[in-house]
Amino acid sequence: MSSEQREELERWAQSRALPAGDVFRARLILALADGLSYRDIERKLGASAPTVAKWKSRFEQAGMAGLQGQHRGSQLRAATPAVQARIIRRAQQKPADGSTHWSCRKLAEELGISKSTVQRVLAQAQLRPHRLDRYMASNDPEFETKAADIIGLYLNPPQHAAVFCVDEKTAIQALDRLDPVLPLSPGRAERHGFEYYRHGTLSLYAALNVKTVRW
Repeated sequence: MSSEQREELERWAQSRALPAGDVFRARLILALADGLSYRDIERKLGASAPTVAKWKSRFEQAGMAGLQGQHRGSQLRAATPAVQARIIRRAQQKPADGSTHWSCRKLAEELGISKSTVQRVLAQAQLRPHRLDRYMASNDPEFETKAADIIGLYLNPPQHAAVFCVDEKTAIQALDRLDPVLPLSPGRAERHGFEYYRHGTLSLYAALNVKTVRW
């Protein structure tokens, strides 16, 4: 072992940036150079005798280059533009089975590609099919005043007052919406309006002569 090789091996052995395998092999060769036996190296580094013999032989044959791992892992394969376009286009459409939104796994099965590819493409395009935002649209010129009245009742109700909020039966999903559903787009989640057709619930309540604030 030359002085240059020892210096390089010592840098490898103390490195926190190199792969753990490179650090291990550097320490193994240094241990051999320091005269440690195979048994000593097995106890110190947890390396079996065949492992010690293999890296010793590679170092003797090719020097530092022989200590490089033989399998560096597969390269990350980027989806082609055509595949990206398919994923983005389908993610912006509704599932055919009536589901409300796509999951990465479900979209991958639909398109016949891997889930990880779907995740990468959606992340790069800033598409989030699992997210949902709400929005409120009103052409009532008194909307802000009425909203302030309602919010004020909750924040600061009159003394001894009982405040009731009457709406459709709880746990029923509102599908008959007044405002259009705005589809998801890059950087923006799908948006649903708060308002939906109540089919007479509030009118029936008002017919009971109970004073209410409607908005």
